[in-house]
Amino acid sequence: MDTTTWQPPLIWRAALLLARALVGLLARIEVTGDVPAHLRRGPLVLAANHISPFDPVVMIAACQTRGIAPRIMATAGLFRVPVLGAAMRHAGHIRVDRGTSAVHRALDDAATAVAAGSVILIYPEGRIGLDPGMWPERGKTGAARLALACGAPVIPVAQWGAHEVLPYRAPRGMLRGIARALWRRPVIRVRFGTPVDLGETAAATPGAARRATDRIVDALTDTLAPLRPDEPDGPRHVDPGRPADTSRAHRRRSA
Repeated sequence: MDTTTWQPPLIWRAALLLARALVGLLARIEVTGDVPAHLRRGPLVLAANHISPFDPVVMIAACQTRGIAPRIMATAGLFRVPVLGAAMRHAGHIRVDRGTSAVHRALDDAATAVAAGSVILIYPEGRIGLDPGMWPERGKTGAARLALACGAPVIPVAQWGAHEVLPYRAPRGMLRGIARALWRRPVIRVRFGTPVDLGETAAATPGAARRATDRIVDALTDTLAPLRPDEPDGPRHVDPGRPADTSRAHRRRSA
């Protein structure tokens, strides 16, 4: 593997600082856990839970506090937004064309980025989760396949509270959500967990990606639990526009 360290461009380093300021304006952020110093510049896969459209800003702010500049695997729609799309391409983020034959290209691009020494941030659930209790859903296998193919470590990053800033259907209701956040300044908690033991040595082993994915989601769930000790069954803040879907409920693997 090429261990040349990828250097984040100036525009991305500035965005990291801006994200931290924005989160600080709308909420109180508490970041716990850490990433080992030798992994902060990659190669590394960060696997995060997904509960709100505000999650990427929160994750960027949290990473900035730990001296990490991750490249994000993001939906293709963001890359089509004027100005934002160009900025994301320049910053080195990775476009994911979900639901198309080009979706596999994203994993190839991510593998190349990891080989170049990057930190990749990915949401294993593949969407904003719709579990009624807002626990991590059954994951897609992309994060595990990437880690197994590259031999990169995976660190779970759990966060709780972003759903109190932006509603599920944002931009619908976005102004109301921001106004409420400015008034209440909810607490957003982020925790960097311990590296996940994927339990596999070869990506080609039958079922390896599925088993590794379940381990990652298990680790995400374990990392999230201490952030919401008084909300074990469901969130206090209920978003009426958020649908519920139990078809992808995650079942913890047997020990």
